[in-house]
Amino acid sequence: MNIAVLSRGERLYSTQSLLNAGLKRNHEMEVLDPTHCTLAVENNKPVLYYCDEIVDDLHAVIPRIGSSNTFYGSSLVRHFEAMGVFCVVTAEAILQSRNKWTCFQILSRQNIPVPKTYLGEAFSTKKILDAFGNNPVIIKVLQGTHGEGVILAETYQSAISTIETLKATKVRFVVQEFIKESNGADIRAIVVDGVVVAAMKRQSKEGDFRSNLHRGGSATPVKLTHQEEGLALKTAKALRLGVCGVDILPSTNGPLVLEVNSTPGLEGIEKTTGINISKSIIGYIERNKR
Repeated sequence: MNIAVLSRGERLYSTQSLLNAGLKRNHEMEVLDPTHCTLAVENNKPVLYYCDEIVDDLHAVIPRIGSSNTFYGSSLVRHFEAMGVFCVVTAEAILQSRNKWTCFQILSRQNIPVPKTYLGEAFSTKKILDAFGNNPVIIKVLQGTHGEGVILAETYQSAISTIETLKATKVRFVVQEFIKESNGADIRAIVVDGVVVAAMKRQSKEGDFRSNLHRGGSATPVKLTHQEEGLALKTAKALRLGVCGVDILPSTNGPLVLEVNSTPGLEGIEKTTGINISKSIIGYIERNKR
C-alpha cells in the first residue's frame, strides 16, 4: 500500500518510527508536509496538490497534526476522506478531541468520569470559583498541548487574576478541580483499534504539577487495572478515535480521564515500554484496507 504520514517534521521520532514500521511491512511510505498541500474542488471532485503534483495514489494517511495547525490540518484530513483515502484519525475526531470542553461534553454523554470542569465563558467568575470552594483549581486554555496553557491557581485571588487576564485577551479556557491526591502523576494509555497497546505512568518533576515528559517529567511502564483499561477503551470509542492517547488521573473516587490526544507522541512511550506502537498503527491500516 501507499501510506503517507502527514507531518511538518520528517526527522521527528514519531514520524520516523511510523515510516520504519511501514517499510518493514513492505509498504510504500512517504511524508507529506501539510504546508506544501493545496486543496481544491475541481469538476465537483476533491483534488489535492503536493507542491505542483496531483496526489491520487494514496491508500491511507496517518495524521500528525500539531495544535498550531489544527484548522488547516483537519481540513486536509477531511479532504483525504472525501477522496476515499483511509485516515487513521478522522478530521471530526481531531477537532473534538483538541477542544478540551467539547471533549468533556462528549465524554459526559457516555458517563465517563472526568474532573469537575466549568467552561470559562460564564459571565460570573465568582459563581464558577464558588463551585470549588476555597480549593486550588486548574485553569486550562482550550487547545493547549504538552502542558502549555495549564495553570495551577492555588488561591482564590490568583484564580481571579488569571481568569480576568484570559477573558481580557479573549482566550477561551476551562476551570477544573485540582486532584491533589494524584501527587503529580498520571497514566498515558495508547489505544489502537480498540486495544490498549501500551501504557506508562508519568510523574512530574519536583516543584511542578504537570507530568508531561516535555516538562521534565519521568516515566515508567505500568500495567493498567481492569477499570483503567476499560476507561481508556470507552473514551476512545466515545470520541471515535482509532488511535489515541488517553491520560488517566488517579483520584479517591477512582480513575478520571484528564485529557485525550488524537496524535500522541510516540517517543516517550515507545522508549519507556519497549513496545513498537507504530507497528500496531500500520497493522490497523492493513486490517481496515482489506
